[in-house]
Amino acid sequence: MSQKANRSITVEAPPEVCVDVICEVERYPEWIEEVKEVDVLSRDDDGRPGKVYFNVGAMGRSASYTLEYYYGSNPLRVAWRLTDGNLTRHLDGEYKFLPMLNNPEVTDLHFRLEVDLLIRLPGFVTRRAEQKIITSAINDLRNRAEHLASLGIS
Repeated sequence: MSQKANRSITVEAPPEVCVDVICEVERYPEWIEEVKEVDVLSRDDDGRPGKVYFNVGAMGRSASYTLEYYYGSNPLRVAWRLTDGNLTRHLDGEYKFLPMLNNPEVTDLHFRLEVDLLIRLPGFVTRRAEQKIITSAINDLRNRAEHLASLGIS
């Protein structure tokens, strides 16, 4: 059964900085503790990640998966879907980075994730893993984007 999560937070950085942070997948091991290895297998015509292999530490185990990224016509949206994984059958999600109406230097971040594991876990373990994924996905992203924005780096 798939687990779904939707979260929104405010990021004190412009949307473009947030998108840049997400698209620099090779740098994930620098700011996401669980990410051990990233290998970009393909890029789109704009040089953004297309297909990406990840090796992560998960619940005392090593997990690997490959995601395919999609961008569409909205430059402030990044989506992905699982193409292969050793612990997951489904790992789809997206970020939407919206400039705040009263301050375009601040981002209203919307995150959606749907996960279906290949193995059954007790509910409390699943909830703990979900919380860890969400924390990395939004809080670690917010911290990274805000740090880079404070330095004037995108």
